[in-house]
Amino acid sequence: MLKGSPMWRTSNIFYTFFLICIHFSKMSDSSDGKFMYFAFGSNLLKERLQLMNPSAVFYATGRLKDYKLDFGVWEKNVETAWHGGVATIESCPGEEVWGVVWTMSNENLSTLDSQEGVSLGKYSPLEVSIETDQGVMLCRTYQMNNFHACPPSPQYKQVS
Repeated sequence: MLKGSPMWRTSNIFYTFFLICIHFSKMSDSSDGKFMYFAFGSNLLKERLQLMNPSAVFYATGRLKDYKLDFGVWEKNVETAWHGGVATIESCPGEEVWGVVWTMSNENLSTLDSQEGVSLGKYSPLEVSIETDQGVMLCRTYQMNNFHACPPSPQYKQVS
């Protein structure tokens, strides 16, 4: 296969995807059957998160450095059940996002991915370092794909 050929690019893309899948499966698989999840936006609310993920238990508040919180939709002009922008994070050196670290059972990994629309391409999982009072820890979080900024939904505006 010649480098730059369509076959080489397809193989390279498949190999990269394969490595990413291995990385995320190892990230979420701990010896005690649990993983750490960094939440921001609507998943700060225990009642919302536990609807589909009953194993979620508060662990700590935490800070994600070099990211900022933003609101938007995942596809330009998309209609959402939220009737406006939903939360995501964007890389931004010098900024920070505060959120909650939840301990969750590996059994809820698929339901969390489903809730975040991973299979639909809405969000992608990330492994991030979160600073907490208990130290720095690796956590799973999610970042919106194909982000288009727009004002927060009415649901976010009603939180006080």
